[in-house]
Amino acid sequence: MTDTPQDNDKLHIIDDGDVESISTHEPWPILVVDDDSEVHAATRLALARTTILGRPLELVHALSARETMAILQKRRDFAAVLLDVVMETETAGLQLVKEIRETFGMAECRIILRTGQPGSAPEIAVFTDYDINDYCTKSELTRTRLITALMAALRSYQQIRTIAENRRGLELIVRAVPGLMESHAINTFAEGALAQIAALLKIPPDGIVCAQKGSPLETGEKSGLYVVAAAGRLSGCAATPLEKIGSSAIIEAITHALTNHDHVFGEHFTVLFLRGGNQEAAVYLETGAPISKDDRQLVEVLAANITACFANVKYVEKLNFIAYHDTLTRLGNRSLFTLQLETAMQMAGSSCAIPMAVALVDIDHFSDINNGLGQEVGNGLLTAVAARLHIQFGKECQIARIGADVFGILGPEKQVNPTRLQALFEQHFSVGEHQLPVTVTMGFAIPKAGAGGGNTLLKQASIALNRAKRAHNANYTFFEGEMEDDTRWRLEIIRHLRRDFTAQKLAVWYQPQISLSTGKIAGMEALLRWPGETGFVQPPSVFIPLAEYSGLIVDIGDWVLQTAADAYRSLAHLPNRPHHVSVNVSMPQFKSGNLTERVAAILGEHMLPPSVLELEITESIALDQPRHVISCLRDLRDLGVRIAIDDFGTGYSSLGQLKALPIDCLKIDQSFVAEISSGRGGMFAETIVALGQKLGLETIAEGVETAEQAGFLRGLGCSDAQGYYYAKPMPLHELITWLENWQSR
Repeated sequence: MTDTPQDNDKLHIIDDGDVESISTHEPWPILVVDDDSEVHAATRLALARTTILGRPLELVHALSARETMAILQKRRDFAAVLLDVVMETETAGLQLVKEIRETFGMAECRIILRTGQPGSAPEIAVFTDYDINDYCTKSELTRTRLITALMAALRSYQQIRTIAENRRGLELIVRAVPGLMESHAINTFAEGALAQIAALLKIPPDGIVCAQKGSPLETGEKSGLYVVAAAGRLSGCAATPLEKIGSSAIIEAITHALTNHDHVFGEHFTVLFLRGGNQEAAVYLETGAPISKDDRQLVEVLAANITACFANVKYVEKLNFIAYHDTLTRLGNRSLFTLQLETAMQMAGSSCAIPMAVALVDIDHFSDINNGLGQEVGNGLLTAVAARLHIQFGKECQIARIGADVFGILGPEKQVNPTRLQALFEQHFSVGEHQLPVTVTMGFAIPKAGAGGGNTLLKQASIALNRAKRAHNANYTFFEGEMEDDTRWRLEIIRHLRRDFTAQKLAVWYQPQISLSTGKIAGMEALLRWPGETGFVQPPSVFIPLAEYSGLIVDIGDWVLQTAADAYRSLAHLPNRPHHVSVNVSMPQFKSGNLTERVAAILGEHMLPPSVLELEITESIALDQPRHVISCLRDLRDLGVRIAIDDFGTGYSSLGQLKALPIDCLKIDQSFVAEISSGRGGMFAETIVALGQKLGLETIAEGVETAEQAGFLRGLGCSDAQGYYYAKPMPLHELITWLENWQSR
């Protein structure tokens, strides 16, 4: 049977000055196994109040192999075993050695074999066949010899345990690093680092991690220390400034580590300093007591590995931020906004869902600001708009920059509406020395259950935005179902137009222009047509705007210029050859950047003087990016090309803007000519003719269909006229016949 409770008491009796005082360290657990109770008593007496390697001894007694097995079933933390060889049987002790090593897996425990019968277990054979660490006979085992044997055994056990703990710690570090490397966010990484350090020290993860210079998404030199992650008792400190955690001791310890760029090992805590690239962090961990030298070395090794991971995580986090955020405004980008729209679409069918709306806000004429005031001012305006949107909508809405000058807003319908957004742009934006007035065009869409995902919702808002931009007289539009059908139709027309243009199926027809004062042919206008097998595929009013929208008009416009120049040259033999040929040009051609060069090249290729070419632009082109357009028009005028404003009076140009344009002619829109016969007296036509005369410009009336209209315009002093009264637009071969047969009217 086992000893009584007093037999198992921890013995702290100092013997002959072995140690200076009673130790308070955890005792060495020693298992004494012998079938002789006197041996147990002698062992207790010999080891009473003895300390070895600074620690007292705790003796646990067993009188047989069976009792020993029962004890080992309950505890296996023994540092050493004093084991008798002969007990129930002559080899009971040796059999127990195998049980200790193999059954209970106590490989680190030191076994001292004691025998009272010399020769009963030959020493060499025992050491060869059994995993024991010392062998002695009881007769020679004096107190000094016993303590010496135990000291050697315990020192060996301590070294083995240290090696094992170091191996365990290193294995833990090796296992920890891949997991930490997989962390893609600094807070997840920080939580993992806390857990791994705590596991290495076998303590609860009561700690915090602080990142230098504010939260991970903050920039700026003045931001303070920020708690990235916390665990255990300190878990409530997560995501708060360090100064608000309420512990001056923790703040001082972390500040010390970050200031001195080094670890801090205190009496009850440890602070590890981490640096990854230009980012720094401190890991604070409550240890309850000073950690050992061996543990400190392991912690420093782990800290070095965590530091390497920290740099990796910061880079990954930065890449993730760039992937889902706009680096200029620090708002979400198109990718993040699409994910947020996806969530909104999924929630749309929920009975408890708040009615939501998405708006796309496009800054009008932003390229003029960039080109006129510089990119720095343009960027400043974008950040100012982003800041104002964030202040107004940031608490309840998702805001993103999804294009160069387009912002997206997703939020409750009562917040995201035209009235609130328009009010946001009533005040000018202050950018450096500039006070910039800003107008916007907006497209709205409402998430609906079963209507698709985030991309669908974004497409709907984009369709509404494009519709609003084309409308000119409205600065916002809500998406409606038929708009999508219209968009598909438009895309099909564009696809068909591109195919037929590539197949050279488009045509240029010509309409003569007649001098009202002489009745002679003054010029001709080149008009683009899209002929099909039975009539025209689409009228110019449909396909030309789509060609402009798609950008195809740049190539088509260049082809029209070449075709018109070639046609004009082919009329050289005719006595009634027009004085010039007019060709319409569009805004995309101006934006292409080489319009003047292409005009000069085409004229040179056909050996035509620039004066025979007249380029027509609309008022809307003159008002869109006026600086760029005016500069280009001046270059064309310097080349010798004539410039005319087409459909004058239907736009919104002012007299000041008109005076700034380098033009030669005003073309009176056919709607004003039609009023001559409607009883309104042609007031607008009269005004335009008078304005042209005041400015020294020629005037051409479009859509003249009757002798009455022609006579009225002639009486006003209008220069030229074109329309069905004289001739319809016609192919070149018909034009040649018409010119040959023309008689003045």
